[in-house]
Amino acid sequence: MIRPGTPADAAEVARVHVETWQAAYAHALPREQLESQSVAERAEVWRRWPPSFVAELNGTIVGFVAVGPSSDEGADGELFAIYVHPDHWGTGVGRALIEAGEERLRELGHSEALLWVLDDNPRARRFYEIAGWSADGTTRQIEVFGFDVPEARYVKKL
Repeated sequence: MIRPGTPADAAEVARVHVETWQAAYAHALPREQLESQSVAERAEVWRRWPPSFVAELNGTIVGFVAVGPSSDEGADGELFAIYVHPDHWGTGVGRALIEAGEERLRELGHSEALLWVLDDNPRARRFYEIAGWSADGTTRQIEVFGFDVPEARYVKKL
């Protein structure tokens, strides 16, 4: 079931966020830093800025998506985050969440959107491409755990 996220979802959303990072980025980021991620600290962030939607299965949150106006200059909407717990990869949860996020962006009046993905994240890049997103050639460096990590920008007309 896909439903709007609320501040009350923060702890479960944080658990999904941290455990997904630990699985999805194990090949790209230092294990010690991934393992030291705090669910409690991440929950505080999600309590202040709840995700747009969560995916719930048998009363447990298994994924979430966050969308809204982009802060990138000249951009329209943005898909800020989409995470599905690794136990639910390949089950259609991610597809349902991205569709809900895209629909929410349209409801907010956005006609196109962007997202940023770690350059070295082939699984996510393939997921976005299947969903109709395209890399536009724009890249940037972000700092993660004190390391510079390249990201690629994807765009989609909504």
